[in-house]
Amino acid sequence: MDDSSDDDISESEMGQFEDKIYEELKSGSQQVKLTDKSFTCPYCPKKRKRDYLYQELLQHASGVGKSTSDKRSAKEKAGHLALIKYLEKDLGKMVGPVKPLDENGTPIGASHSDKFVWPWKGIVVNIPTRRAEDGRCVGESGSRLRDEFIRRGFNPTRVMPLWNYRGHSGYAVVEFITGWPGLHNAMCFEQAYEAEQHGRQYWIEEHENPKPGLYAWVAREDDYRLSNIVGEHLRKVADLKSIQEIMEEEARKQERLVSNLTYIIEEKNKHMQEMEEKCNEKMKDLNDAVSEKDRLLQEYNEEWRKLQSSTHDHFQRIFNDHEKLKLQLESYKKELELCAEELEKREAKNGSERKKLSEEIAENAERNRSLQLAAIEQQRVDEKVLKLAEEQKRKKEELHNRIRKLEKELDEKQALELEIVQLRGSLKVMEHMEDEDEKEVFTKIDGLVKDLRDREEQLADLEALRQTLTVKERRSNDELQDARKELISAFKELPIRSHIGVKRMGELDIEPFLEAMRLKYHEDEAEDKASELCSLWEEYLRDPSWHPFQTIEVDGEAKRIIRSDDEKLRGLKEELGEKAYNAVINALVEMNEFNASGSYIVLELWNYKERRKAPLIEGVEVLLDHWNTQKLKRIM
Repeated sequence: MDDSSDDDISESEMGQFEDKIYEELKSGSQQVKLTDKSFTCPYCPKKRKRDYLYQELLQHASGVGKSTSDKRSAKEKAGHLALIKYLEKDLGKMVGPVKPLDENGTPIGASHSDKFVWPWKGIVVNIPTRRAEDGRCVGESGSRLRDEFIRRGFNPTRVMPLWNYRGHSGYAVVEFITGWPGLHNAMCFEQAYEAEQHGRQYWIEEHENPKPGLYAWVAREDDYRLSNIVGEHLRKVADLKSIQEIMEEEARKQERLVSNLTYIIEEKNKHMQEMEEKCNEKMKDLNDAVSEKDRLLQEYNEEWRKLQSSTHDHFQRIFNDHEKLKLQLESYKKELELCAEELEKREAKNGSERKKLSEEIAENAERNRSLQLAAIEQQRVDEKVLKLAEEQKRKKEELHNRIRKLEKELDEKQALELEIVQLRGSLKVMEHMEDEDEKEVFTKIDGLVKDLRDREEQLADLEALRQTLTVKERRSNDELQDARKELISAFKELPIRSHIGVKRMGELDIEPFLEAMRLKYHEDEAEDKASELCSLWEEYLRDPSWHPFQTIEVDGEAKRIIRSDDEKLRGLKEELGEKAYNAVINALVEMNEFNASGSYIVLELWNYKERRKAPLIEGVEVLLDHWNTQKLKRIM
C-alpha cells in the first residue's frame, strides 16, 4: 500500500477504502499469516519487527488504525482498520481467547478452594529425548523451551528440565512470577495446551501411547503428591496453597505494612515536632543574643562618646598650658636682654671691675644662648605638635568609622607624650637658668617634675583603657562576624524570597558577554563563546599579578580607582562594548572592596532593593518573618 501524501485520501473516503482493503485481505492478495502462530503486518514493510503473535498484531493494528496523530495518513489508518476487521472476523477462530479475571482479580477457571503449587509452577511432559553415546538420555534445553513459551505469550521466568540417573527424564517444570499476573500467565499456559488437547487429562488417558508434541498444565495438589521425579522436585522447591490462603496472606502482609508505615509516620511526626521545638528555642536564644548585642553596642558607643569628649577637653587644656609656658619663656628672654643692656652701660673703674663685668657679660651671653636653644627646641616642639595634629586629622579622614575608637585614644596618648616632652624641655631650660633667686627656680622645677609624673601616670591609665576597649571591640567584632556568617549560611539553605539575600561579591555577570556574542554568532555558538570569554575574564580577575588600580587623593583622602589606560580593559571595551566592560569593572570594584587581599569571590549579605550591603539586623528580621510565615502555614 502506497502511503505517500501525493495520492492520500480524505477522511470521508476512509470507510470506502477500508472495505476495499478488507476484500483484498480476504482474497489472499496480501499475506498476513506466516505459520499457525506467526503473523505479519503487510502495511508496515519497513518496521524491524516482522513476526507477531496474534494478540501482538491485533494490538499493533489497533494502535495505528485508531491513532489521532497527524503523522499517520488516512490510507495508513484505513489499511490497519481493515486488518483489525480481517483478524477478528476471519483469523480470530484460530486463536483461543484469553480468559478474563473475576471480580477478586484472579483468573476465571482458578477456583479459590483448589490448592496450587506455590510459587506458581507448570509441568511439561513428553519432551522428546534421545540416547547419547554414553548411554544417558538427552533432550531439549530449558532455555529453548522458555524462549518458545515466551514467544507464545506465556512469559515464564525459567524452564527447568528434570534429570535422573538415566539422564533427561522427559519432564520439565516451568516457573512463573509470583502474584496474580504470574497466575494469569500460568492459566493461559494451561488453557492453550488444553485447547490443543494436550492438557493434563489428555496425558492421563494417553500417556501409554501419547500423541506427538508437548503436554502441559498448571501444577496442583495431585501433582505435588506424586511419587515420581516431578512430585519430589515440587515438594523440594514449593508449597501447596489455595488462592484463598494466598489472598489472606497478602492481606496480612498489607496490614503489617500499613501498621509499620503508620508507626514510622508517627515517629517521624514526633521527631519533627521535637526539631521544631529545638528550632524555636534556638531562635529565641538568637533573638536574646541579638538584643543583648545591641544593648552592649549602645552602651559601648555611649561610653566612647563620653571618652571622646573628655579627650578633646584634655587636649585643649594641654594646648592652653603650652601657650602659657611659651609666654613665660618670652618674658624670661626679655628680662635677660634688659640685664645685658644694664651690664653694658656700666663702666668699670679698675681692671678687676672690668674683668668681673666681662665675666658677667660672658655668663649672660651663655645664658642667652641657652635660652635661644630652648626657644628653638620649643619651636621644634611646636612644629611637631602641629604636624601631629595634621597627621591625626589625615588619619581620621582616611580611616573614618573603621578605627574611630582607637584613633581618639591615640590622639590622647600623643597629646600626653607631647606634654611630657614639653615638661622635660621645660626642665632642661630650668636647669640652664641660674638666677639669683635659686629657691624660686627649684620650686618651679619640683612643680614641673610632679606635673610630669602625673601626666605619665595618666598616660599609662589611658593606655590600659585603650587596650581594654580594643580587646572588647575585637571580641564584639568577632561575635558579629560569626553571627553574620551563620545568617549567610541560613539564607543559602532556606528558600527565602526577599529583598535581602546572599550575593557573590566579585562574580562576573555572563549576560553582557552573551548579548555581545549574539551579535556575532548563532544562538548555540554564542552561548559557548560567551561562556569561554566569561571563564577567561574570571581567570584575569583572580590573577594577583593583574592590578588595574591607581591611587589618587580626593579632599585629602586616598582613593583607589580603575586605571583608564589598562590595556586589557580598553581592549575589552573596544571588542565587546560598554556593557561587558561595566560588568568586569563592577566585579573588580566588588572584589577590591570586599576581598582586596584574596582576589576571590566571597559571600555577603546584600540588600538588592537598595543595592548595598545589608546590616545584620535586616537579615535577622527577614529570617524571623520567614520563620513565622512557615509556622503559620504549618498551623493552618
